[in-house]
Amino acid sequence: MAQRRIYMDHAATTPMRPEVVQAMLPFASEVFGNASSLHAFGREARAALEGARERVAGFLGARPEEIVFTSGGTESDNAALWGVAMARRDTHRHVVTSRIEHHAVLNACQFMEKLGFRVTYLPVDSGGMVDPEEVGRAIGPDTTLVSIMMANNEIGTLEPIETISRITRERGVPLHTDAVQACGSLPVDVVALGVDLLSLSGHKLYGPKGIGVLYVRRGTPLVPFLHGGEQETRRRGGTENVAAAVGLAMACELAAQDRTEESDRLKGLRDRLIRGVLAVIPDARLNGHEMLRLPGNASFSFEGADSQALLIRLDLAGIAASNGSACASGSPQPSHVLPAIGLPAGLTRSALRLSLGRSNDEAEVDFVIEELARAVEQSRRAGGVEGNVR
Repeated sequence: MAQRRIYMDHAATTPMRPEVVQAMLPFASEVFGNASSLHAFGREARAALEGARERVAGFLGARPEEIVFTSGGTESDNAALWGVAMARRDTHRHVVTSRIEHHAVLNACQFMEKLGFRVTYLPVDSGGMVDPEEVGRAIGPDTTLVSIMMANNEIGTLEPIETISRITRERGVPLHTDAVQACGSLPVDVVALGVDLLSLSGHKLYGPKGIGVLYVRRGTPLVPFLHGGEQETRRRGGTENVAAAVGLAMACELAAQDRTEESDRLKGLRDRLIRGVLAVIPDARLNGHEMLRLPGNASFSFEGADSQALLIRLDLAGIAASNGSACASGSPQPSHVLPAIGLPAGLTRSALRLSLGRSNDEAEVDFVIEELARAVEQSRRAGGVEGNVR
C-alpha cells in the first residue's frame, strides 16, 4: 500500500491547476511566434500576451500598461527597488524597509548600500507587525522608496499597507509592496491599497514557475533592471514568455472566482490546525500575529525540539512542511524573521511552518497534528537541537 502523502508547503510553491496547464499548451507548440515579430506568427503571440496583460491588470485593479511581466517575485522585487532608486539617485539615496522582508528585498537593499545608498530597516512587534508611525518617522527629504511586504512568507502576518500608503502619499514617496504570498488568497487591489509598485509571482497562486509581475503605477519613475530589447514598453528587455503569461492570467482569474470561499475554507483548516497543535503539544508556540495572518499559514516553535529533525520525521511520515522560507533552504543561517519578532535562539531553531492549500482537508489536518506531536516528542527525547536526525 502506497504511503499517504500530504503537502503542507504551499507557501513555497503550489501545483499548477489543470485549467492553467490547458491554457498554456497551445503556446508550447502551435502558437510559438516571437511576440516582438511583425509577421502573423508574431502578431498571434502578441495578441495572447496583451490579452494576458489585460486579465492580470483586471485581477489587480490596474491598467494594462502598468503591468510588467518578469521572471518571478525575486526579479519583481529587485526591479522595483533598483528601478526607483536609480531613477532618482542624484537627489534621493535613502530606502526604508522592514527587518522581516523577503531576501529578494533585503539582499537587494544590502547590495544598494554597497553602492552608496542608505537603508533604514524598521523593527516589528512580537507579532511581526510594522508600525506605520515608524515608517513616517523614517522618511526623510532624500527617501526614494519605501518597501513593506503585504504578508510575511514565514509567519504569515499581514502588514497595514493601506495605512502606510496614506503616509507615503502625504510625503510624496513611492511605496512598493511584495504581495507574492497574498495574491491568490486575499483581495489585492492596487488602488485600494494605494501602492505605487507591487510584486506578484505565478507559482504561489497555482500558476507556472518562471513568471511574475511588477505593477508600476503610471507616472512612477523607473529605470529598467534588465537591458536589451524594447519589450514591456522598454521596462524589461528580453523575449516575452507568452505561455507563462497566459498561464499566470488563467491562474489569476481562477483565484478571483473562488477566492472568498477558498479563503474561508483555509481559515477554518488553519484555525483547526493551530488549536490542535497548541492543545496537544506541550510548550508549543504560535509565531506571527494571532488574527491578522494569511488564511493558510501556521508557524510554530517547539521548545526543546529541532526543526530539521521535525522536517525529516514528518517527511518520513509522508508530510511536506518547511522551517521557513524556501529561498533560504540549505542555508546554515537561521531565520531572520523569528529573531526580529523577539524569539530566542532555541525557539528560532525549533520553528516549523505549515502552509495549507487547495488539496488539504480536515482529515489531513488531524493526521498532521498527530504525526507532529509524535515528531516533537521524539526530537525532544533525542536531545532537541543536539540530537538532530542524520
